[in-house]
Amino acid sequence: MASAASIPLPPRLERLGGGASNAIAYLIQQVRPSVVQIQVHGRGVGAGVIWDSDGGIVTNRHVVGEAEGPLQVLLGDGRTMAAQVVRRHPAADLALLQIPAGGLQPASAGDSEALRVGQLVFAIGHPWGQPDVVTAGIVSGAGDTPARWGGRPVDYIRSDVRLAPGNSGGPLIDAAGQVVGINSMIWGGDLSAAIPSHVVQRWLARGQAPPAFLGVELRPVELRTQRDRSAGLLVSGLRADGPAERAGLLLGDVVVGVDGEPVPEPEALAEALAARQPGETAVLEVVRAGAIQRLEVALGAAARA
Repeated sequence: MASAASIPLPPRLERLGGGASNAIAYLIQQVRPSVVQIQVHGRGVGAGVIWDSDGGIVTNRHVVGEAEGPLQVLLGDGRTMAAQVVRRHPAADLALLQIPAGGLQPASAGDSEALRVGQLVFAIGHPWGQPDVVTAGIVSGAGDTPARWGGRPVDYIRSDVRLAPGNSGGPLIDAAGQVVGINSMIWGGDLSAAIPSHVVQRWLARGQAPPAFLGVELRPVELRTQRDRSAGLLVSGLRADGPAERAGLLLGDVVVGVDGEPVPEPEALAEALAARQPGETAVLEVVRAGAIQRLEVALGAAARA
């Protein structure tokens, strides 16, 4: 990955003897048109990144919450547009929005898997409603953290770029001017966490295929044993001849895991299925008559609206 000092300067800056600092200022100006402000009624302001020229915008799931109606997106050129939430990824804190616009300037996605500790990074966002604020720092770590529901770990990039409310959903940029992450949260009070661009890319790519589904209706329940308490998903409905029914799932069963991953909430099950394709087999761990059973389910393809 290029360092700031090795970035080729535009001819105008070369003539001015600009050096690395002017190169950084130049690349930030190139990225700014791809950063938007997102306004959600009752939730304040967040940021987002234009991911494709036809109006796809990536942000944090916690920025949009459970909003279903139009959100307001303020573009860098001053236009305000209504946006709809297309998809959410609760565990990775991602959301995809769509605005009715074309010919936009998308950000350039970098290779987050090539990041190294000590590399220079920048954040652009709208902290406390202040537009297009830039902060800088270095990568202090890259790895994963346990998922919210105790499932698969979620990848994060940790850095010391300064974030505040309003930065969420904005880009983490490397010294080549490419987006290597989506800023998500403060880590331990003084470090920041960003979802790596390779996680974003893979999630978006999965959305192009029909999602896998089980064909069940579920509701969270609490399970009590003599030793502890846990949570699961009570099967309250089954689609006739759906994947779950064909696999032998019954009304009243409690689903507690998928392929060894706990699913105490519906969102956890949705996340587990999001990582799988129709036609793949998943092993459900089910509590039936006080005992654990394992059922193999050939996942179906959910119809798109």
